[in-house]
Amino acid sequence: MRYAVKSLGKIIRSVQAFGRELSRKTGMPEQPSAIPAIGVALGGGFARGIAHIGVLKVLEEEGIPVRVVTGTSVGALIGASYCSGLCCSDLEEVARSVRFTTFARWTLSRYGFASNDRMVSFLARTLRVKTFEELRIPLGVTATDFNTGEGVVFHSGTIIDPVRASCAYPGMFLPVNIRGRWLVDGMLSHPVPTRPLREMGADRVLAVHLKGQWSKNGAPRHLFDVIGQSFAIAQDRMSDVWRGAADLVIEPDVAGFAYDDFKRAADLIRAGEEAMRKALPAVRKWFEVPVETSAVPAKPVPAVAKPAPMPAD
Repeated sequence: MRYAVKSLGKIIRSVQAFGRELSRKTGMPEQPSAIPAIGVALGGGFARGIAHIGVLKVLEEEGIPVRVVTGTSVGALIGASYCSGLCCSDLEEVARSVRFTTFARWTLSRYGFASNDRMVSFLARTLRVKTFEELRIPLGVTATDFNTGEGVVFHSGTIIDPVRASCAYPGMFLPVNIRGRWLVDGMLSHPVPTRPLREMGADRVLAVHLKGQWSKNGAPRHLFDVIGQSFAIAQDRMSDVWRGAADLVIEPDVAGFAYDDFKRAADLIRAGEEAMRKALPAVRKWFEVPVETSAVPAKPVPAVAKPAPMPAD
């Protein structure tokens, strides 16, 4: 028996040595290098945000893995849908059918001209899961505390109300109350949520900025032009904050689209695709240097992100 065990040990060692030699001769590493955890930060922009679908579509087609997503306003809505399990063809189908009235309704209130409460039923039909913990890709949704101005990032609890809060554009939509805090659009604190993406563990941050004027040249047409253009100016002035946390910023050409151009979904998706394809060479360079030897140390992205400072429920 002792002889048989000894012989078996020799055979095992011989097989292991043969495997190491084969790897050396074929130039194959014994252990594959880790790839960077790529995160995508999706900014706001009303209907222009449909361009985000084109960005995700190209990443999906090219087999570039997205490990974590953050979103502000419409970026939160599209990010939640994608992370819940919808593929890009699903997102395209949804985008072709939505209009402003799909998730908003006009109302008489001292706090705004419209409510986005229809988003509750819209997201209930669209999302494949109901909580952040169930998402296939970790997601961060940004909003802004109306009273303190503090940025709030949700990545635990229920999804729908944080997305509604992230989309609550001041002056147009009513603020959303979550656990006693009145919240408005995340663009006021995180126009493009790159810093929350870093905090959630992304090694490489791809920021998608939807730059475009709210109103055309000349006098504003109505109150929404005044509010929208004022916020567009403010966002442009604070861009250094979020750009500093990004490895790459892409800006789909959405200047020719109105804030409510939902009917031009196909053109907006195409704009996102074109911008992402131009950026592909820069993204592919991220895979050329192993994460363990790159300037930015690798950080594991958990299956479920760390608890949010303020869970949704």
